[in-house]
Amino acid sequence: MALRRNALLAASLLGASLLSFGAWAKDACKPVYLTFDTGHMGVAPLIAEVLQRQQVRVTFFGANEATKEGDGSLGEHWAPWWRARAAEGHVFASHTWSHAYWRGDAGSPQAPAFRVKPSAGPREGETYTLSAAGYCAEIKQSADRLQQITGKKPLPLFRAPGGKTSPALLAAARSCGWAHVGWSPAGFLGDELPSERFSNKALLAQALQRIRSGDILLAHLGIWSRKDAWAPAVLEPLIVGLKEQGFCFRTLDTHPDYRDWITQTR
Repeated sequence: MALRRNALLAASLLGASLLSFGAWAKDACKPVYLTFDTGHMGVAPLIAEVLQRQQVRVTFFGANEATKEGDGSLGEHWAPWWRARAAEGHVFASHTWSHAYWRGDAGSPQAPAFRVKPSAGPREGETYTLSAAGYCAEIKQSADRLQQITGKKPLPLFRAPGGKTSPALLAAARSCGWAHVGWSPAGFLGDELPSERFSNKALLAQALQRIRSGDILLAHLGIWSRKDAWAPAVLEPLIVGLKEQGFCFRTLDTHPDYRDWITQTR
């Protein structure tokens, strides 16, 4: 009887271990972090369909950029699109309000300032100087608008247009509650490159070959200059191909480089 009890106990423990291992194996994956910056929004509906079909959650970085239709990427025309993405579980962060490119540092170490050149808004194409507080306001205005539209508080993260920054700009942004997010070298998906030189087929093959666990991937909701649009040809095959390689998709609030910052700042 004792032998039988011991055998049953051993079998039970083995079964539990196998179930535990199965759960671990199911959850184990190589995480990547797909992010989208705003753009002309022409492919935004298609991107949303692909993400929903593939059950992939991403991080959107929003700026109020000019669009093919409507009153800007964060305007009222596109507000329902953003609300739908929030309902699906995507997360949001700032890309500055006027898509303001950093062009150089100004001011002094005691009073930093930055030369910027926005590609959207009333001062589009003009180079001018913003104080550190002014640059922080650029970040915050976009985050505030995203929260107003979606009802969901954006992450305390931002991405500078073009990824262009300086140590002084990063320090100024961090001092007012914003950590910068760039992208991994292999995560540059190439949707803003000229299609005459970088075909969709080549970009897809390169990404599937080079992307590694932990990479932050970058694409856009529409690029004006690219003739052969990237998303229709590449996005879904890329997601499917990465899944087949054992990758899974996570949002930046789970990224090890930002989790603690987000927890502390929120």
